[in-house]
Amino acid sequence: MYKIEPHPPWYKLNLKELWTYRDLILIFVRRDIVSMYKQTILGPLWFFLAPLFTVLTFTLVFNRIAGLSTDGLPAPLFYLTGTTLWNYFQQSFLGASGTFVSNAQLFGKVYFPRLAAPLALVVSNLFKFFIQFGMLMVFWTYYWQQGLVAPSLKMLYLPLFLVLMALLALGVGLLVSSLTTKYRDLSYFLGFGVTLLMYASPVIYSMNQVPPQYQGLANWNPLAPVLEGFRYCLTGAGQLSWSGLGFSTLIALLLLTVGAFMFNRTEKTFMDTV
Repeated sequence: MYKIEPHPPWYKLNLKELWTYRDLILIFVRRDIVSMYKQTILGPLWFFLAPLFTVLTFTLVFNRIAGLSTDGLPAPLFYLTGTTLWNYFQQSFLGASGTFVSNAQLFGKVYFPRLAAPLALVVSNLFKFFIQFGMLMVFWTYYWQQGLVAPSLKMLYLPLFLVLMALLALGVGLLVSSLTTKYRDLSYFLGFGVTLLMYASPVIYSMNQVPPQYQGLANWNPLAPVLEGFRYCLTGAGQLSWSGLGFSTLIALLLLTVGAFMFNRTEKTFMDTV
């Protein structure tokens, strides 16, 4: 039996409703995973080929030509540890930021908690992340046998970095998704902005290589301690900053809270602007 009630105000988040619709979220997750490689010739192989070509390009351009240091690590392993987690953030953020535009027809026909759509995207991108992480571990195992890296108990911290990256991607994605329904030109900036953010984050370099006069500015990037810590726990190169991770956690929770409230407010009127 359904109970007809007035819509709650935008500042009240009914998070319990997400659990009620958990089966729908799982359906969205399955849909997103299938759509990643549907009607492609190579299918899931693209999940291996794309990061592999990226790493080969980075090795040639940034390591061989530009001569950027890789903190004593083999270049392929150094760049893979950066791009694997970065790709998860990028894909989750871009997917969540287009929630209203890409789901406009569905949102206009049937009711369900709208937060289910971006949440499902962040979860479904874990599928691609674990495939690419598996490839990273193949490289890691090879260099382990060469004596260039070694196992460490710090590897147990790896899920922490993944959770933090998921929270950051979802929080920023919800915020941007809410703004792009009204300010459509923001969507044109997203691709360019994400590329700039990658170069401002320790993906192709480590924080040790940032000049002292720019260290303070670099530390304001909440992605930096997460990416750097992920690489450090896997390879021992770079640094692990607990204060930096605390800052990243605070920013992630703040962005997620503000983003969720703005998303909740926008969903009530977005059909008038999309």
